[in-house]
Amino acid sequence: MIGLKNHIKQHRARLNLTQEELAQMVGVRRQTIISIEKGKYAPSAVLAFRIAKVLGMKVDDLFQLNEEFE
Repeated sequence: MIGLKNHIKQHRARLNLTQEELAQMVGVRRQTIISIEKGKYAPSAVLAFRIAKVLGMKVDDLFQLNEEFE
């Protein structure tokens, strides 16, 4: 796992968005959203901001460093 955890899945579900819909809205493939949600891929800063904007969140509320990496 990478050193970044996120709350994308919860906030995506709150808005009734599928992974495919979120991916299309931020300009990536569904597999990218899957990898980010599973903590296997850390998005670029630009992608993190795009995701946060679509989900109506602040980046630092959506993504946090895992404690072991702080």
